[in-house]
Amino acid sequence: MSVGDASTLMTGAIVQILMLAAPVLLTALVVGLVISIVQATTSIQEQTLTFVPKIAAIMIVLMLLAGWMFSELGDYTRRLFDLIPGMAG
Repeated sequence: MSVGDASTLMTGAIVQILMLAAPVLLTALVVGLVISIVQATTSIQEQTLTFVPKIAAIMIVLMLLAGWMFSELGDYTRRLFDLIPGMAG
């Protein structure tokens, strides 16, 4: 395995991680921003007001996208296992 092959594998892994984490992180970001704006306009500074909606939104996104996430992760894992015989020689 050359340095280029290792670099390609690491780049693919980072892209895969970003692709799988992006929907959850973007949801948390948008919900947090909306709740922060609501808190700033109403002067309500309650910590649970930010925590509970974020958790609920993240759970909804995970329920909706879990199948896609697992299939993408499974496809990536299969691609990695298909590369193993070529690395041995």
